[in-house]
Amino acid sequence: MRIITIPVTPFAQNCRIIACESTQEAVVVDPGGDSDTIIAALTSNNLTLKAVWLTHGHLDHVGGADVLRKHFNTKIIGPHKDEHFWFENLSMQAQMFGFSPIKPFYPDEWLSHGDTLSLGKLTFDVFHCPGHTPGHIVFYEKNEQCVIVGDVIFKGSVGRTDFPKGNSQQLIESIKAHILTLPLQTAILSGHGGETSVEHEIKTNPFVSGQYG
Repeated sequence: MRIITIPVTPFAQNCRIIACESTQEAVVVDPGGDSDTIIAALTSNNLTLKAVWLTHGHLDHVGGADVLRKHFNTKIIGPHKDEHFWFENLSMQAQMFGFSPIKPFYPDEWLSHGDTLSLGKLTFDVFHCPGHTPGHIVFYEKNEQCVIVGDVIFKGSVGRTDFPKGNSQQLIESIKAHILTLPLQTAILSGHGGETSVEHEIKTNPFVSGQYG
């Protein structure tokens, strides 16, 4: 598996190009903006885009998704259907976050907990991890020991829960049930900031290590 990380938008959101090295097929996870940069990276690396995958509906994670869908004639897959209201309110989000105006659009397919997605020879398990937003999902590749978590958990921190329909208790429950139960060496690829691991967060993250109860 090859991972190309492209920070996008003024929020420096970690858009990821995930590629199967055997087939050169790729997906783009959370293209929040800067679509031209993402398209250029796919082209320069000779990758074939199969789909756009989304962890949740916040604009800094989805803002470029419709552009990529139309440019490559592909599908937007995910997140969970409980994110519908965030897509419905993309115009409001643009005003709230200071982004350029954007018209609402919707995924081609919603995902549910327990779904699996294939990319070449890679297989990703889908976990529903509500709390930051109600329909947030993460993508876990067992053989590559990697989980793409959006804004569920960060190195030393966790996602905000002060947005509409956020829930702090639910977020911590999601993290403890679906992230910290993964093998200790699993790499955690967050939507902002640096890479970390399950072991590191269990030992040091004050929000989930027990220090804050």
